[in-house]
Amino acid sequence: MRGAARVLMVGMGGLGCPASMALARAKIGTLALADDDDVDLSNLHRQILYAESSVGNPKVDEAAAALLRLAPGLVVERVGSRILPENARALVSGFDVVVEGSDNFATKFLAADACAQEGVAIVHGAAVRWIGTALAVGPRGRPCYRCVFEDIPSGAQAGCNDAGVMGPMVGVVGALMADLAIALVDGRDVAGSLVTYDARTDALRRRTVAARPGCALCGDTPAITTIDELRYAARSSQPTGGAR
Repeated sequence: MRGAARVLMVGMGGLGCPASMALARAKIGTLALADDDDVDLSNLHRQILYAESSVGNPKVDEAAAALLRLAPGLVVERVGSRILPENARALVSGFDVVVEGSDNFATKFLAADACAQEGVAIVHGAAVRWIGTALAVGPRGRPCYRCVFEDIPSGAQAGCNDAGVMGPMVGVVGALMADLAIALVDGRDVAGSLVTYDARTDALRRRTVAARPGCALCGDTPAITTIDELRYAARSSQPTGGAR
């Protein structure tokens, strides 16, 4: 199955780079890269697929070239755009697992909602300052991202550009994301696994979260059954620890 698996990477920044490298080395068949950003010099300390010669070029092109050098047999698809309300369900539907390391809450919740509605497994990752997390959601979508975080927070949220993030720490979290994604591809039951890493103490904690009966996405009577653009657009600029 692993060699035939199709994995979509949402965000090719600080988390997407190490996660995609680990997946490529694990002989995943196809990696699709969804990102519309260019490589920026200020991010090179944590975006380990890129070099100074990559600055100004599209991330998906530079990442694809680097991944093919690591794993020549890998199939790489360049999506070249970010996941949006108008394309979310169609984008995720062709994949076995989505690995999401985006830098804003709107994208995280949009990816979660689209995957739940399409029955696609997803691994969410976040990192800010010294702390990182990875959450696995199975193809049945229960428990889901909204069971833990409920909804997009209101008000300003500190992202890695404001609060900072330790470059080596995002490598650890990216590896954790890849580990969960490989487990899902291999058919292991890791749904609901939430892994937290604290780089200050080198403490790694793993627990299984429970589904919330009243969850708007996967609860007994879900309220979110379609992708409504207004649900994400109103707060789409709020950053989170995506380590892009």
